[in-house]
Amino acid sequence: MADSALRDLAALPKGHLHVHLEAAMRPATLAELAEEMSVEIPPVTGFSGFTAFADMYQGLLAVLARPENLVRLIDEAVADAASDGAVYVEFGVSPQFYLAAFGTIEAALDAHLDAVRIAGERHGVEVGLMVTVDRTEPLAEAMALANAAAARAGRGVVSLGLANEERGHPAADFAPAFDIARAAGLQSAPHAGELVGPESVWQAIDDLGAARVLHGVRAIEDPALVAELARRGICLDTCPTSNLLLDVVDDLARHPLPQLLDAGVRCSINADDPILFGPGILDEYVVAREQIGLTDRQLAACAWSSIETTLAGDALKARAKADIEAWLGEAL
Repeated sequence: MADSALRDLAALPKGHLHVHLEAAMRPATLAELAEEMSVEIPPVTGFSGFTAFADMYQGLLAVLARPENLVRLIDEAVADAASDGAVYVEFGVSPQFYLAAFGTIEAALDAHLDAVRIAGERHGVEVGLMVTVDRTEPLAEAMALANAAAARAGRGVVSLGLANEERGHPAADFAPAFDIARAAGLQSAPHAGELVGPESVWQAIDDLGAARVLHGVRAIEDPALVAELARRGICLDTCPTSNLLLDVVDDLARHPLPQLLDAGVRCSINADDPILFGPGILDEYVVAREQIGLTDRQLAACAWSSIETTLAGDALKARAKADIEAWLGEAL
């Protein structure tokens, strides 16, 4: 890896596919908005495990009760992605969080779409939205979100996600919602294989028709599943630092990402929740290089997977592939 230091990771074109919008907030913005609104600043560090993390995430919503604050968040998050070398971003959004501000899921989602369109044009980043179902809520809410997402396919909504506590909330329960999304041409991109083992990933691909799996790293525990992911070309949108802080792995040096790549599984590298975990997307690539030990060719492959496996536009895909190959100095 003697030449790795010569390649600037910020110059590597990449997609950021696994990032929850609210947690892409800048810490300084959080402090400023909390003071402006006279609310207690939500604690965003010092947690241990998923349950405490989920409680802290909810605290971020307190400063987003005003529509103009959501617009600011989106603009700054897209600007930060651009500075990290991202050419495509797919924010996980939860319009159900904004009913008080916008009245309906549909109005909230449209507000998100307007804001990402403007921010994407301003900062030169293609942006798609992943409407995210909360797996701890009833199927009825999932169906409402899926219908709203499906109605906006081709207008900025690109995928349907499934998040929150895996344990006790199997993906199969939400198959009807994902049927609606896939019928509209949206990608199925549920969280799986983070807190629950390979069986969760099997459900994601067999019951929800996943084109991508957010996290998915515990697939490494089942060789047959690893082989199936490689065969189908399903991308795992991995988040190494998140995995460490939420006790999915105990040491980044033993993260399964290299093994998955060696087995032919497509993987992308992502930050998940930057304000909570620390790294942004560029920092996460540095972690993958310096702590996990990925070669520059592996990093370039992850960057290409983060573009090619999405519904990003064909022109962007062609340009990104050429630029990634130029960064690497060889064909992918």
